[in-house]
This record gives sequence, structure tokens and C-alpha cells, in this order.
Amino acid sequence: MDAKTGKLAWKTRLGDTNLGETITMAPLVVKDRVIVGNSGGELGVRGWIKALAVSDGHVLWTAYNTGPDADVKIGPDFKAFYPKDRGKDLGVSSWPPDQWKLGGSTVWGWISYDPELNLIYYGTGNPGVWNPDLRPGDNKWSCSIIARNPDDGSARWAYQIVAHDAWDYDEIMENVLVDMNFKGQPRKLLLHPGRSGFMYVLDRASGELLSAEKFQASTNWAQGFDLRTGTPAENADKRTKFGAVTRDICPSSTGAKEFVPSAFSPRTGLLYIPAHNTCMNYEGTEANYIAGTPYLGASVKMFPGPGGYQGELVAWDPAAGRQVWGVKDEKWPIYSGVLATAGDVVFFGTMDGTFKAVNARDGKELWSFKTGSGIVGSPMTFQGPDGKQYVAVYSGIGGWMGAVAFPAVSEDDPYAALGVVGAMQGIKKYSAPGGALYVFRRQ
Repeated sequence: MDAKTGKLAWKTRLGDTNLGETITMAPLVVKDRVIVGNSGGELGVRGWIKALAVSDGHVLWTAYNTGPDADVKIGPDFKAFYPKDRGKDLGVSSWPPDQWKLGGSTVWGWISYDPELNLIYYGTGNPGVWNPDLRPGDNKWSCSIIARNPDDGSARWAYQIVAHDAWDYDEIMENVLVDMNFKGQPRKLLLHPGRSGFMYVLDRASGELLSAEKFQASTNWAQGFDLRTGTPAENADKRTKFGAVTRDICPSSTGAKEFVPSAFSPRTGLLYIPAHNTCMNYEGTEANYIAGTPYLGASVKMFPGPGGYQGELVAWDPAAGRQVWGVKDEKWPIYSGVLATAGDVVFFGTMDGTFKAVNARDGKELWSFKTGSGIVGSPMTFQGPDGKQYVAVYSGIGGWMGAVAFPAVSEDDPYAALGVVGAMQGIKKYSAPGGALYVFRRQ
């Protein structure tokens, strides 16, 4: 759109809704390119990321996240740090024949850009289908972080966080790029608070995993990560299987955090993570592909994790690899984005519609305001024409877990809505559907 007039400048169709392709992410403009990815991992689509010309919207390049190296744009400049991520055409050989064509691995979250290294960074979603026994192999490049040159889309490095995902642990979460000292050395870091419950710290120039610690203590699908190999030490009894119920897996498929973004403060050196403490029972089931329809193969029931609470705002020290403080939400997961300001104030919202401000250094509550609906949006701040600072947030419950608040979704079946009803029973008493923009002024 023309920002001054509101007139349409151009529009370009990128996906086929008949196949289940949609676009739910916010594009990122890098130089003269618009970078955007697709959604639809639960409908058997093939994940991609594209660059369009800002001027007229024509597609400059397309990079797939499954398939042969030519499609994934893996060439001579690709230098994966770990041997497990090296090899020819891994996007084909790590899948059963032709399953990579239905392999999900979509880019429906966030893209970051480092202008000095001239690299974009993004995470990829879960592999299709959810039942892992229907797709033996590592399933490259699902659940991965990938670095690419935005000029031509060529891959510089890739790190697969979880091979052969068995829990729907999309890793499309934000990649926060910071320059800071790490173990006594200045490093160009990438901070990735994973859906899997681990806080990943990587060297964003090389793709080396420097740290991987649990930011949600209930996480039990793995004990930790071997930094020499970049692989998790999985708990075998938490692997999901075809025809058997695996119980008490933490986190649930909604993750130890969802797509809503964390915030980093260079003043405190802390990352503020909107975390979840929700667990699940999971059974792999049969699935058949029909274009444009759900392609899942799982029966899931979710419930509050150990301790009974479901949400926590976690203040995390990435240099030390530990939690500094946390603010727990006894009822619901924290499903809003986070805002950290230079005044050492952190803003976030809750699913019952409370907008909160806490001290960035110790988490003590400074202020709160009850809005009309659950908050799943991201707060933002700006300076008005009067010179005053404003903070704004959108209130309007929704999203995967928030859908249970709508009248059309019954709370009778805990397996409904892919299992989130079991975790969100009672939300209708605390939050009604709605939509309003709230703007607050600093006095």
C-alpha cells in the first residue's frame, strides 16, 4: 500500500489456499526486498521463504526448507557447524520417499536481519505429519534455525534443533540478535527461546550452539544438549509413538513459549520470556493426505504442568544461562508479547485481560489495568506529538489456546482444538471475545 494515500501499489499471490497454504507472519523488509514465509504445516504443505521486490512485488527468489539442495539453496557457501547438518540433499534423504513434499517446515513466525553480516535468520516449523512413525528419519530442515543471504537466498548455515520432531515443537520463535560478552569474549549472539523449553544461544556468524538451558523447569522431553554435537539428550520414555499414549510430556505442543515475542533489554542484559507451563498426553494416529485438509495423525490432551500454574514471565540471563526472576500466572499461559523500555519497565498482558508493568530488575509489579478481553498481542511504545511517551496494546483473545474462550468452542471434550481445551477449561469465565486498542500515556 502507498503509506501516504492508502492506495494499492501491488499485490502478488504466493501460495495456493487449495493446498492449505496461507501467510500469517509479518513480512520483513531488507534493503529492496520483502521477505516472507508460508504457513500450513498441519495441512501437508511444503515450507518456503521468498523475497519480493519492494518496487513491484515480483518474486526475486524462493528457498524451500525441504527437498534437494538446489531447492533449499544450499551451495558452496553453506557451512553448517555440526557434522549432523552436513551432507548432500539431506532435505530428501532424511525423509521417506516423497514425504518431504508434504513435510511442513514452514516459516510462519519471525525473521531477523544482521546488516553487518548481511544475513537473515529464521526458524522453521514442525515436520508433517504429526505422527513421527509415519516419517522415519531426521526430517531436514524442520525445527531448524537457518541463516541466509537476503540478496540471493543462499543458505550460509543451518542448525536443526530437534531431529525427527515427535511433539510439534515448531521453532519459528524469534531470534534476538545481540552483541555482548559471552564467557569473557565479545560475541555476535543469536538468542532463541525455543518452543521446546530450552533457551538456545548461538554464534550467529557460524551457527555454533554456545548454550542450551531449560528456561521452563518442567521441560522433560530432554535432559539437556551436548554442545560438542549440538544434539539433545532425549528421555526415551517421552518420545511419542503410533498407537500408544505417551503421558506427561512437558512442554505441550503449544510449547514452553508460543509465537508471541520476548524482549531484550541492553540495560539489564536480560531477555524477558512469556513462558508456558503446560504439559500433555500424546498418541500418534493414522493420517491420510487430502490436499487442503488437516494432515495431523495425533490425539492430544493438555493440562497444567507441575505446580499447577500455567504461565510465567521469565527474566533470563543469556550470558550466565540462568533465570534471574519470574512472575507466575496461576491460571493461564502468558500469551502476549513483551515490551522492555529504557526506563527499566517491562510490559506484558495476561489471558484474563490484565495489562501489567513490572520492574525490569526484580519483577515487582508497578501497575496494572484490566482490559475488556484477553491480551495475546504485543505491547509497543512511541512518543506522541505532545512529547509524552505512550504505550499501546491490543486486547482481543484468540490464537490456538485463546480460541477456547469463544462460544462456538465447547469445553466438554478435553481433546478438542488439538488438545488445548484440556488446559484452558474455565477461560470463558475470565475472558470474553472482543477487540480494542488501549493507549496509555506516561504522566
